Amino acid sequence: MSRAEDDPQSDTIETTRPLLSAERLKAFEDAVVAIAMTLLILPLLENVSEFAREHKTALDFVQTENKQLFSFALSFIIIAVFWMNHHRVFDRVEKATNALVWLQVGWMFTIVWLPVSTAMVGVMPDDATQKLLYIGALLASSLLMLGTRLYLRRHPELHHIAPPSLRRGLIAEVVMSVLFAVSLVIAVLVPNIGYAAMFLLLLSGPAQAFVAREGDARRKRTRRGAGEADGTVRSDRSPGR
Repeated sequence: MSRAEDDPQSDTIETTRPLLSAERLKAFEDAVVAIAMTLLILPLLENVSEFAREHKTALDFVQTENKQLFSFALSFIIIAVFWMNHHRVFDRVEKATNALVWLQVGWMFTIVWLPVSTAMVGVMPDDATQKLLYIGALLASSLLMLGTRLYLRRHPELHHIAPPSLRRGLIAEVVMSVLFAVSLVIAVLVPNIGYAAMFLLLLSGPAQAFVAREGDARRKRTRRGAGEADGTVRSDRSPGR
């Protein structure tokens, strides 16, 4: 009889074993992000060659391609912010389960898609579908990171993230997801505003601070109420001693 047959727990151990080490997963994601950020510049490189063949100046290029240059810079910064946020989370993750890996595969998909949607912003007519594909990808990326943080909160054995840090991260992801969703609705329903609706993201910091303060105040009131109730119970019991 084989060892696996002798040990009835072997199947359980095999199915619960992490699919990938966290280090391998992080290295893979870093590579995917780096490639996605590099791909953002390719449409501009092609246009540079075209302008050079037509003997146009750098100023002509900047003036003609200003929209595509802006979309490139915006997407580059957004991906960089997403990566830094991701790094802060996974810096203290030590194990990667099957579910966590697939959450990250979904997140990487949204990152790899951004160079495509960015290229659309630069050269195609500005319509609702284009906004949905661009801002919608940012919203999906934020929601997947929110799901990742919630998953890590339910599985503390996978990481060494302090509860207060995890709570602040959850607040940040919720705020960012809401702002992306509002930006998408405004951009689609009010064409005159369009991508300018994404300036709502500047409210992220103040909104996170406000939600965190309200949460801290609510927890303090809860603890105070619990302490007062406990004191009442003890005072009620004291005469009977």
